[in-house]
Amino acid sequence: MNTTLNAATAFSLGPVGINWPVVTTWGIMAALSLAVIVIRRRLALTPDKAQALAELGVAALDDQIRANIPGDPARFRPLIGTLALFVLVANWSSLIPGVEPPTAHLETDAALALIVFATSIGSGLRALGLRGYLASFAKPSWFMVPLHLVEQITRHFSLMVRLFGNVMSGVFVVGIVLSLAGLLVPVPLMALDLLTGAVQAYIFAMLALVFIASAMGDTD
Repeated sequence: MNTTLNAATAFSLGPVGINWPVVTTWGIMAALSLAVIVIRRRLALTPDKAQALAELGVAALDDQIRANIPGDPARFRPLIGTLALFVLVANWSSLIPGVEPPTAHLETDAALALIVFATSIGSGLRALGLRGYLASFAKPSWFMVPLHLVEQITRHFSLMVRLFGNVMSGVFVVGIVLSLAGLLVPVPLMALDLLTGAVQAYIFAMLALVFIASAMGDTD
């Protein structure tokens, strides 16, 4: 099994080597974009099963956003929804023979965590202003500034490590059982991996939402 540090190179663009996790990530992005285009073109006043399922998912996502951030949930629906969908599909890509999920590689999880980190800062600045955002690090006293700064870094670092650890461990266990027991025995483990992948996608998206809401502070 390739690790984060020695992922096999798929091809090169000039002097830049493109490894397989990046190729898989591009494939997932293309598949999700195509799915969105198809669903959007088939939208109707009387929804079919696919549209009804999509609307149910959007409604559930909006409820979660409203529970954490007052106001129109459409502001954060694209980001949180995209994070949840990408992580879900990336986790489940392990079921395709020969494919390692991009989320089992630390660089992918680091990129996702950086997106959340940048969004948290940007949302905090928009909601509180520069002065208000910086002042939030000094609550309840200026002695808390170093602790709040460390907290901002460690909470997003833990977001990255949590996703990487859970996905990597699932892939590792299924791979070992598959190599030792053959094709049929790991099926229950693969089903469990499906459930774990869905749970991890939900947790990642909800933690991202909580971190963004925390950066925005009390905006009522």
